[in-house]
Amino acid sequence: METTEITQTPRTTRTLGRSGIEVSALGFGCWAVGGEWQDADGQPLGWGKVDDEESVRAIRRALDLGVTFFDTADTYGAGHSERVLGRALGKRRADVVVATKWGNVFDEQTRTLTGADDSPQYARRALTASLRRLDTDHIDLYQLHLSDADPERAAELRDICEEFVREGLIRAYAWSTDDPARAAVFARGEHCAAVQHRANVLQDAPEMFALCARLGLAGVNRSPLAMGLLTGKRGAGQALQAGDIRSRPPRWLEGFEGGSGADPRWVARVEALKDVLTSDGRTLAQGSLAWLWARSPHAVPIPGFRSVAQAEQNAGALAKGPLTADQMAEAERILGR
Repeated sequence: METTEITQTPRTTRTLGRSGIEVSALGFGCWAVGGEWQDADGQPLGWGKVDDEESVRAIRRALDLGVTFFDTADTYGAGHSERVLGRALGKRRADVVVATKWGNVFDEQTRTLTGADDSPQYARRALTASLRRLDTDHIDLYQLHLSDADPERAAELRDICEEFVREGLIRAYAWSTDDPARAAVFARGEHCAAVQHRANVLQDAPEMFALCARLGLAGVNRSPLAMGLLTGKRGAGQALQAGDIRSRPPRWLEGFEGGSGADPRWVARVEALKDVLTSDGRTLAQGSLAWLWARSPHAVPIPGFRSVAQAEQNAGALAKGPLTADQMAEAERILGR
């Protein structure tokens, strides 16, 4: 693995690609604060029950600690995450950069995912609905949420996003996908600023990091803590509540076994990394975020949260900055990469 840039002084802000939009180097992902929701077959798609009042307090605490980038999606909690985020930001909306996503179709009343729609017409309807739920007049980063959408149709959606920019409804756009070829389709648009992709110390994404470097895109890193494995709180065999997606992991969710918690092999890898990631007084989660900042100057990790305590711990990583070159090399040695 080649590390694109290593800096040993904390850098607390980054730019979203070619947009010129400045954000905190750490964003917060708002999937969990959407609460429980599911697909038509009853598969849980949220992270279990959530306290909305605590979510609001956590978002506001993150703001106080310097986090200015919040990522959500219209489908998280079937609209509920957007509503909670909009309420929490309130009069401080101008102080933050808000990202949301579209492409999934859902029923707000039953909190059920009902399908997908990749038409340009639906993109406009979805944007209008997100603006209403977020109680704002624009979205800073609008992201296609269909990771495997047809590239030709995606080109049409890229063009409709350019229309949204001209109309002042969004400032920039991105695709949430782990496929560099698909990300490159959106990157041809003038106002494409980023690609949202999975990346963490256990699941590196060298092709996507290279794409971001080559095309000047921000890499918005989802699952930076490996769905909670890199917090150290998920032991092998530890049961998860019924409404948590990890209790019945879909095929794309690695590291968990249906009904029996975390995969012991993944837990062992986390344990092996613990000493290097907790160096310099970091928590395991902070060290995992520090790995991403050292991995690429384009990386903007977006860990999830559900409490003030989680918000404070994650935000605390900003002051400690990226891992050093030696620490990065040790992590790679341990992982055998």
